[in-house]
Amino acid sequence: MYDLVVVGAGPYGLSVAAHAAARGLNLRTFGRSMESWHAMPSGMFLKSEPWASHLSDPRGAYGLDAYAATRGVRAAHGVPLPVDFFAAYGDWFARQAVPALDERLIASVAPGAEGFELRTEDGEPLRARTVALAVGVLPFTEVPGPLRGLPRRYVTHSSHHGELDGFAGRDVTVVGAGQAALETAALLTERGAAAVRIVARADRLNWNTLPPALDRGPWPSLRAPHTGLGCGWKNKLYADTPGVFRRLPAATRARIFDSALGPAGAWWLRERFAAIGDVRLGQRITSAAVTGDERLRLDVAGPAGTTVLETDHVIAATGFTPSLDRAGVLSPALRGALRTVGVGGAPEVGGLFESSWPGLFLAGLLTAPSYGPSMRFVLGAEYTAGRLVKGVRQRLRSGVPGGRVGRPRTGEKAAVTA
Repeated sequence: MYDLVVVGAGPYGLSVAAHAAARGLNLRTFGRSMESWHAMPSGMFLKSEPWASHLSDPRGAYGLDAYAATRGVRAAHGVPLPVDFFAAYGDWFARQAVPALDERLIASVAPGAEGFELRTEDGEPLRARTVALAVGVLPFTEVPGPLRGLPRRYVTHSSHHGELDGFAGRDVTVVGAGQAALETAALLTERGAAAVRIVARADRLNWNTLPPALDRGPWPSLRAPHTGLGCGWKNKLYADTPGVFRRLPAATRARIFDSALGPAGAWWLRERFAAIGDVRLGQRITSAAVTGDERLRLDVAGPAGTTVLETDHVIAATGFTPSLDRAGVLSPALRGALRTVGVGGAPEVGGLFESSWPGLFLAGLLTAPSYGPSMRFVLGAEYTAGRLVKGVRQRLRSGVPGGRVGRPRTGEKAAVTA
């Protein structure tokens, strides 16, 4: 039986595994290294600054700058790095800091005697006292209601595309107003799509500005401090104090989660995006149907009423919703027993990233409603990894109740607290 099984091998899973290995835990880590990052189209760039994009190991020896040095590249402030470079960095980090990464996926996690019963995608059974679920964003794709259920020939999510060359000569509608939507639209145009348009509910497009120099004098730094989430005191609070965020009233956390760090394009994309001539703001798709000539007919509602639009394909760049219902790797019994927070049904997370089920720890997007906006970005891996492993070690010392299905009994402590 393993002390810990880490489910997922993106920035959060690899960081948790690195800290657990350094603490001497009997550990297994499963997942395809940096899977969602490798799946992104070539030509995409990191939106975050290199110094805010480190994976986490206890000694800080395997940061993005260390990898860049091995490649003869300088990871400089204000210079965007290609996404495929970042994905290769994650693979390098795994080789340096994570013992024996197993690239099989975990198919199921269920309660078991003394902890959990797991099964790999090819059927191998495993037992673990604790589990860290770090499955990234791919299980939580969000597609607007009218587009759900349509065949992938006509509707996809932006995360579904490794390359966009297949859209050359076609008419493509991109839904959304954030970086994924704007960069996807620019790449489609550059890859030869016949027509590309943006449809977004937002009334205007927001663009991040060129980041100021890191060393810019005491007064500008005091007025708008640099953070891994952008300049400003609000961003500094989100970036530096996720534990404080967790203690805010639930309604306040929900409001901030829904509104903070909203959709915006990177400063370096704006000039390229100017090639997109058809940008329909303040509009939303109300219905969609396949026509007789195998195109999509969209009814689009806006300030001037409803218009009809025909297109070959819709790419929904509409983000991810951290709903527990979409964490299909967890058994129905386990999912049904977890306490949730907010209207979206995200799992409740305690002070050291333990869920309400003893021994089940969470990392990444699923923890953002509890810990704040930084958990939607690579930046949050640094705050998460060491604390989560501390929680695992506390749970191992106190014991893991086994085989129990249902909510914690009255008076029973459901999660490790800081």
